[in-house]
Amino acid sequence: MTRRILVTGATGKVGRVFIERLLADPAFDDVVLRALCHSRMLDSHDRLEVVRGSIGERDVVDRAMQDVTHVLHLATTKESPDTFIDVSIKGMFWLLENCRENPTFRQFILLGGDNAVGHFVYPRELPVTEEQAHMPYSGVYALTKVLEEVMLEQYYIQYDLNGCCLRAPWIMEKDDFKYQLSFGEDVFGGPRWRDLVGPEQADRYVRRGTVPVMLDPDGNPVKRNFVHVDDLVSAILIAIDHPEARQHTFNICMDEPVDYRELGDYLSATRGLPTVDLRTVYHSTWLDNTKAKFRLGWRPEYDLAKMVEAAWNYKRDEDDPRIIWYPG
Repeated sequence: MTRRILVTGATGKVGRVFIERLLADPAFDDVVLRALCHSRMLDSHDRLEVVRGSIGERDVVDRAMQDVTHVLHLATTKESPDTFIDVSIKGMFWLLENCRENPTFRQFILLGGDNAVGHFVYPRELPVTEEQAHMPYSGVYALTKVLEEVMLEQYYIQYDLNGCCLRAPWIMEKDDFKYQLSFGEDVFGGPRWRDLVGPEQADRYVRRGTVPVMLDPDGNPVKRNFVHVDDLVSAILIAIDHPEARQHTFNICMDEPVDYRELGDYLSATRGLPTVDLRTVYHSTWLDNTKAKFRLGWRPEYDLAKMVEAAWNYKRDEDDPRIIWYPG
């Protein structure tokens, strides 16, 4: 039987790479992809179907789910209180309700986030495993990731649904990793370094190419978790129909978090960039990816050096402007 994978959030950074990688992989020649698109669109392909509409509307979801065997749920909302109910609660619920009644359904894969377990907001004494209790930080986005994970777990219990959650930290692609260190207005994500030093000092740091070294409240270098989109997509592809993935959550991340002191030292040694220490309210955290290695046989390819080199060596074409669809 033809496998048909519904991808929500298909036009985002993970969705686009996943679609490109799957369509190019001979192991998935039997797969037809179906993208649920709301405001943006994808390039056409003979094995790519598109359904237009809002994930918050049940008739749209039911239409998108027709003859679907697998769901890859990437759609999310960031700090948007006016949309998170429709996307992260109603949308997830309509998908799961269809899955449990759909005769063709086989597997649900959810992209989770380390914000469900607190990211780098709370201090940790030990590495964070998949057994860590949910402890979102303030705001809407972290709450949505908890609600999505809990909803999926309840469908395991209530209906023995076959699913898994791949819990990722901050996802990097192209030159994202470079711009998360920018003192300029072009900074990707947070902290917004210029807000910590003021605009005049920030502009001086921009001219010098200065690299911020994030410190915790005690003055120690912060260790922060990242994953490159290529490593994350590799994990998704491995998880499809993997018997060891059934009803499990996996941390999908680099083997070690990025130590901002080591990052600054690497950029100083390889590119002669100056650094500056900045004390923040954030804490080191270490996601443990052992379970994904053990059960799925997955391995990340990116370490600190490869992440830096990929970002600093990336050259944008004129038709590839840097667009931030969400702040990080």
